[in-house]
Amino acid sequence: MSTPEAERDSAKPGVHIAGSAHIDTFAAQNLPPLQQWPELRFDLPELQFPQHLNCAAELLDRWVAQGQGERPCVMGFSADGKHELRWSYAQLQAKVDAIAHVLVQDLGVVPGNRVLLRGANTPQLAACWLAVMKVGAIAVSTMPLLRATELVRIIDKAQISHALCDSRLAQELVLARSQRPLLRELCHFNSKGEAGLEQRAARYLGQPFEAVRTAAQDIALIAFTSGTTGVPKGTMHAHRDVMAICRCWPPHCLRATAQDVFIGSPPLAFTFGLGGLLLFPLSVGASTVLLEKTSPPDLEAAIAHWRATICFTAPTSYRAMTIEREVRAQSAQGAKAQPDLSSLRKCVSAGEALPAATRARWKALTGLELIDGIGATEMLHIFISHDEANARPGATGKPIPGYQACILDDDGEPVPPGQLGRLAVKGPTGCRYLADERQGQYVIKGWNVTGDAYVQDPDGYFIYQARTDDMIISGGYNIAGPEVESALLLHPAVAECGVVGVPDDERGQLVKAVVVLKPGVTASAERARELQDFVKAAIAPYKYPRLIEFADSLPRTDTGKLQRFRLSQSR
Repeated sequence: MSTPEAERDSAKPGVHIAGSAHIDTFAAQNLPPLQQWPELRFDLPELQFPQHLNCAAELLDRWVAQGQGERPCVMGFSADGKHELRWSYAQLQAKVDAIAHVLVQDLGVVPGNRVLLRGANTPQLAACWLAVMKVGAIAVSTMPLLRATELVRIIDKAQISHALCDSRLAQELVLARSQRPLLRELCHFNSKGEAGLEQRAARYLGQPFEAVRTAAQDIALIAFTSGTTGVPKGTMHAHRDVMAICRCWPPHCLRATAQDVFIGSPPLAFTFGLGGLLLFPLSVGASTVLLEKTSPPDLEAAIAHWRATICFTAPTSYRAMTIEREVRAQSAQGAKAQPDLSSLRKCVSAGEALPAATRARWKALTGLELIDGIGATEMLHIFISHDEANARPGATGKPIPGYQACILDDDGEPVPPGQLGRLAVKGPTGCRYLADERQGQYVIKGWNVTGDAYVQDPDGYFIYQARTDDMIISGGYNIAGPEVESALLLHPAVAECGVVGVPDDERGQLVKAVVVLKPGVTASAERARELQDFVKAAIAPYKYPRLIEFADSLPRTDTGKLQRFRLSQSR
């Protein structure tokens, strides 16, 4: 069933959404033009949502109202790592309500304001996110590694007025705030000061906060992703979208229960992590473990410690855990120290293409078939996947119930099975960029065109080939080559450069920079390390070029356009 025209008309840019609770109407005013919206479909009975919906009430409050408040909900460690945190649904609700009071009464947040969230995965960050939902504001979660320059762009784009930030990550945000007085309220959590969030919230403990009666179409979050230009794109998702992704992929492919314990590595600032480690467990009354340290050894140890049953991470991490265990198994002492992974019953892979060899090695190690899937920030979460019984090596899967997909040619027309083309998808969620002209590039004839090259086999399975743009996907992170180029060009020794992704067995791709130095500057291994450190200091460290090649010139067309494909083919 397609979205009724009357419903879509209610969300035109600058037009108040029917039944909206937003006093600050920035989001509705900056939705893309109606003609550039994707076709939204609600074909499943469970996707028929009421006009008013607050996802925090649905994900959290309803369990307490049903008498399930004592069930375990969110687990993790204290900021100093010395104490375990085990919050029930009722305890989490009490903390969320107290933070909601702080947001409204202390910080002056009104429905529709954008609230920036900055922190590693912790129970407190989860409570902050839910509190933002509950007060009817809009969450803008940011990666912990982002620098001030990147945070300023996000503040400008989303016109952010409030922020909740882990005190241990305050430096870059404080620097960004000094440049942007628009960010008028900054409150730190994991702070012992009187103005810290915990101290403020303590004054409101025991005071319930009724969730704001938001419209189902009110924007709940703006998730930022970087495109090929490095300019941040804000993807806008409503309360209805949050609940829609909980009712499509999880019940049909994951099939979790209230007894499951979720765990994983993706940050809550990634929609893959937000769904897999917060929304999906809470949607079924399960519990989740939120970890700050998620290296493969840390993740292995945490699975064993918390007896986790469902794991979300990238193929890179599954491969690394496999290698770690194989190395340990070669020594008698190491074999005895292997973390116990026997509690796992489901393992989900997404964020980058899953190599068939990684799938096979993980199954040989654990006996578990990886559940693969592809999603997009623009779509909020996974839309093509499979369950364990229908996995095929090398194939991502089929469209999940609620979504449909096809392969398009360059003219936007569907192609037959076996022919390479652009992946296109539609369903109950879709791309709505925040005031961005690239909306028209992502949505074509009602389809969301993801930027991935795929083929579909005769049985309907979709098989990933490559990215169709300049995005580099390394270790599960999206990295825009031109942004890395811009950072390198700030170095006084660099004349010009080009950045591309090259294949890598462990990380999927590595960021490679081909650099032309200025006259008189000598190329050396020391120079390469100097440039790498420079990039780490300028932008998020995970974006730095792990490979640097020096060249006398860059390959260009007659019109001066950089031939990126030739950079990846050089030595």
